[in-house]
Parts: sequence; C-alpha cells; structure tokens
Amino acid sequence: MECTEIFELALHNVGNKCANDACLYSKTNLELDDEMNALLSSYFLTPFKSTEYFNLHHETDINLNEVYSYVTTIFDKPATLHEQSINLAKHLYEQSTHPKIKGGEFYVVYFSECVLNGETLDAIGLFKSENKDTFLKVYPSNDGLEIESQQGVNINKLDKGCLIFDTDRENGYIVSIIDNTNKGAEAHYWVDDFLNVRQRQDEYYNTQNTLAMCKNFVTKELPQHFDVSKADQADLLNKSVKFFKEKDSFDLGEFTNEVMEQPEVIESFTQYKESYQRERDIEISDTFNISDTAVRKQAASLKSIIKLDKNFHIYVHGDRKMIENGEDEKGKFYKVYYKEEK
Repeated sequence: MECTEIFELALHNVGNKCANDACLYSKTNLELDDEMNALLSSYFLTPFKSTEYFNLHHETDINLNEVYSYVTTIFDKPATLHEQSINLAKHLYEQSTHPKIKGGEFYVVYFSECVLNGETLDAIGLFKSENKDTFLKVYPSNDGLEIESQQGVNINKLDKGCLIFDTDRENGYIVSIIDNTNKGAEAHYWVDDFLNVRQRQDEYYNTQNTLAMCKNFVTKELPQHFDVSKADQADLLNKSVKFFKEKDSFDLGEFTNEVMEQPEVIESFTQYKESYQRERDIEISDTFNISDTAVRKQAASLKSIIKLDKNFHIYVHGDRKMIENGEDEKGKFYKVYYKEEK
C-alpha cells in the first residue's frame, strides 16, 4: 500500500467526554506546504505495513455506521471534507467515555492516488495523537546557548489511525487499522466503538483463522479423542506450518490428507472445523490463497515445545522419528537422536 500525497486535511482537538473536556473544532482545512505535506504523509502512512484488513460494520444496516456514512459523503463530494470531519470528531467525542481515554489531536485526511493491490484509489485517513513526548530545544543566546523543554507529538509514533480505501463500498470499504495504545478496557473505543469494524474475509483472514483452528484442534481437541503424545502433537503442528509455508494456496482435502493422514483424525478435524466456526460465529473457506504475512505472524504461536516439569523444554522442529518417549524405573523419559551437536 502506498499513497502519493495529502489532498486535504482537517485538524481538530477531541477531549474526553467523561471528564467534560472541551473540543476545539477548526474553522477551515489546513494549508500545507510541500515540506509539511511530506512530513505529515510520512507520519500518517509509515506505520501501515500489515496486510490484515477490515470492513466497517453495522449489525442491521451499514449506512447506520457513522464513520461509513460520513466518509461516503466525503468520497462522493470531497469539498465536504471539513464539514464531515467535524461530524467525525463529534462522533469520536461521544465514544470517548472511559475515564482513561486521553484527549488529543484528531486528523481527517484525504489522500489521492493510493495504490492498493495494484489498484489506484482515493483514501480517507483518520488519525489521533494522544501521547506527548518531551523535546529539548537548543537555541543561541548572548552568552552562547540556551536550552528549554517542550511538549509535542513524536512524528515517529502514531498512536491511532485508520485508512479507508474507496473500494468495496457495499461491504464497508477496505480498512487498515493502527492502534498502538491498545492496552486496557479503554483501548476498544477506537476499533469497536468509533470505527465499528470486523475483520475482512480475505486470504489473511482465512490463513490466520485456519492456523489458529489447527492449533486448537491439535492441542485441545485431539487429546480428548485419541491417544496422542506431546511429541505427536508437536509433529502435527510442524507439519501444519510446513504446509502453509510451502504452498501458495490452501485446499482442505489436500491439507488433511498430507497433515492429518489417518482417516479417523481427518474426520475428527472436519467435524471440529464446523463446531469451531459455529462457536466463534465465523466462516472459514475450504479453499483460499495463503497469506505469507499471516503465516509468519501465526507461526510464532504454533511453536512446538514439550515442557517437562520445571527442568527441561524440548523444542521440536523436524523429524518425529528422531524423538521417542517411554517410562522406566526412574520415571518418564524422552530419547532424542541427533547427528551432530551445535
């Protein structure tokens, strides 16, 4: 994803409604010179590196999603950006009801000629800076140099942001999100209350959820129905990750035949997939292109580690045949074969 420059920008200050903070709404859009345009573009856009995307959402009618309604008006009539930016700021203020939510600058930005998946689109960015850093200002004086501290926004740390691309309008647009202050109950107001989004059902979504489902099946469901050792579980997790790393696309039948292998395990996994989707109210496709980004992110949570009391951890990376487990008069044991010690 990349954008060329800022076309229009409105800036307001939105406080905490719970604390009865005031809001400051600017009367006009900001005028930016080339240097400031480039600086702010970098500040807003550099953090957006993930290929995980969302859709604006509403349970009954997408037009009742306030952000959707206001940005749609801007896309249709860019000259209304300032008017709609105030509506967006007021909507954000109404969601800022947790006592720990910090007030801050709220930017509504119109980007022209953004490229997403090879398609050139306009986009609207919504950004909020909540945290201030201390900066030192050094300047000359009659005696040499003076120094003073100032509070300001660190342009290398975007607190909250989203990019809404003018495509797939009927499904709530394609939305990318940044939330770097997402700890605690107050954090949900940006994503859940203000934006109201749900994850987009694309290759990232399918890859992420399928790998998460595989982990749950292997570590929680499988031991309830089969006599499976920790080493066997580690082997299945390794095979699952290996499949996703080596393939360009996922097919449920191919995956189960290569990874699960045994007919009774395949049947159990297929049944588990149905219950997993039903319990979480999600739908995972049986065939999809694999997202390398999602694989890299999820692979870390599928590390195959056998934890033995408080004494040892065994990291299993490869051939299941190189590790055996058993029990003798001394207790339970694992026997590990290797070719060389490093």
